[in-house]
Amino acid sequence: MPLELFFDLVFVLALTQCTALMAAVPTWEGVAQSMLILGMLWWAWVGYSWLTSVVDPEEGVVRFAIFGAMAAFLVASLAIPRAFDDLALLFACAYGVVRTGQIVLFMAASDDDPALRSSVLGLAGSTAIGTGLLVVAAATDDVLQGALWASALALDALGPYLFGQDGWKLVPGHFAERHGLIIIIALGESIVAIGAGATSGVDMGVVAAAVLGIGVAAAFWWLYFDVVAIYAERRLGRAEPGREQNGIARDSYSYLHFPMVAGIVLVALGMKKTLGDVGEPLKLVPAAAALGGTAIYLLAHVAFRYRNAQSFNVHRSVCAVVLVALVPVAVEIPALASLGILFAVLALLILYEAVRFAEARDKIRHQLTEDSVPN
Repeated sequence: MPLELFFDLVFVLALTQCTALMAAVPTWEGVAQSMLILGMLWWAWVGYSWLTSVVDPEEGVVRFAIFGAMAAFLVASLAIPRAFDDLALLFACAYGVVRTGQIVLFMAASDDDPALRSSVLGLAGSTAIGTGLLVVAAATDDVLQGALWASALALDALGPYLFGQDGWKLVPGHFAERHGLIIIIALGESIVAIGAGATSGVDMGVVAAAVLGIGVAAAFWWLYFDVVAIYAERRLGRAEPGREQNGIARDSYSYLHFPMVAGIVLVALGMKKTLGDVGEPLKLVPAAAALGGTAIYLLAHVAFRYRNAQSFNVHRSVCAVVLVALVPVAVEIPALASLGILFAVLALLILYEAVRFAEARDKIRHQLTEDSVPN
């Protein structure tokens, strides 16, 4: 675990760079580019989260391979601000090195496991094509470049789905914990954005915004870790190893944790712009990022819950709709007021869930039953 946490530090820089890119280019194009970059690096990180269920990252040559992957990941992160410009080829090559290291280690670990070897070969094919598309995209621009990036991301995301799930190996508790830690890391980026946004001094408005920002980050933490993460980890652990367990891990963690992380990064943009001038209304893109990013985070939770408990979370869905509907309001009122409204909506949601589902929540948190889940 210590080396894995060390590896995650380079993902922290990737999150920071994606937020900085959106802040520097606060347009829909800038947001789209940042989300494409984040998506590619997410799948690079996900690959290593699966890998460490198969190999011990702190033993032998694997340790040095992880160090090499970290270096390549760092280079890719440094290239993020100009990954669609003059550093596009550098990003593609660094990304290719990160993914190649993962595939090589998987191949070494699958020598005596034909099922795993078959899955790895399929993943290697989709990864090679995806990396090739990024290299080609480096020689293009505008719509064609964006389309090539989107195709590369689609290949990365669909690879685990298209090439089967039977052969992968998994340590459920460790796997769930790794994804929980990456949520904390993303929340840390939202807190960093608060500090980075306070560039014009610290007055009472900035203090109020900082306090509300921490409140929003705490609400995000509560919504995930209070019940959701606990129940999902137990559900993963109870699943039959192989197809069932791997499918849950792929859908719940590899797929559905990405919109959670992306939502947090979008909110970080809104935080940064809010702290820049708390008395002025947010522009449309930062306002949509703050409120829409929170909605994305909540809807990812709805899907996460449905995948694990086969029940639909109505109240979080309603909150997501309300937040999107409030975007036109946010561009007309001071940014501090928008942040206050966001915090109030999340606080009311948490209060409602804590009171309405108190008994089921207590059972899950204290392991009185493994099957209870709030409706």
